[in-house]
Amino acid sequence: MRRARDIMTTDPITISPKASIADAVKVLLEKKFNGLPVVDDEGRLVGVICQSDLVVQQQRLRVPSVFTLLDGFIPLPGWGKAEEAFKKMSALVVEDAMTADPVTAAPETPLEDLASLMVGTKYYSLPIVEDGRLVGIIGKEDILRTLVEHGK
Repeated sequence: MRRARDIMTTDPITISPKASIADAVKVLLEKKFNGLPVVDDEGRLVGVICQSDLVVQQQRLRVPSVFTLLDGFIPLPGWGKAEEAFKKMSALVVEDAMTADPVTAAPETPLEDLASLMVGTKYYSLPIVEDGRLVGIIGKEDILRTLVEHGK
């Protein structure tokens, strides 16, 4: 049975949480990546920055409505989501736009579980983490290659 360790890209290209959004966009476009692992100075995975995290910067912010009660403004539920969207939309550095605590897999995760995880979460790349450190990454292309190798 094939496992993450067998098909992952070791030593993947990463980006710092302090890198600029422009730098992240440049790497994503030049390398034709959907996402990049974000690692701190000790090599710990702290997030993932994806194209969709950056496309958010171009969307229209929908601010939740408020209503007045006794001359006071009371926000309707959903303000937290709007605040999070605003933070991503106005981000200048990766850590403000990335998805923190991303879905990950371990090196011993079976191929079938990796595929199920990708389909279930709709993520196109999965960081492979061991003891909190990034050791590889698997993209949908890596899984598709196994189909060709096994003649399916």
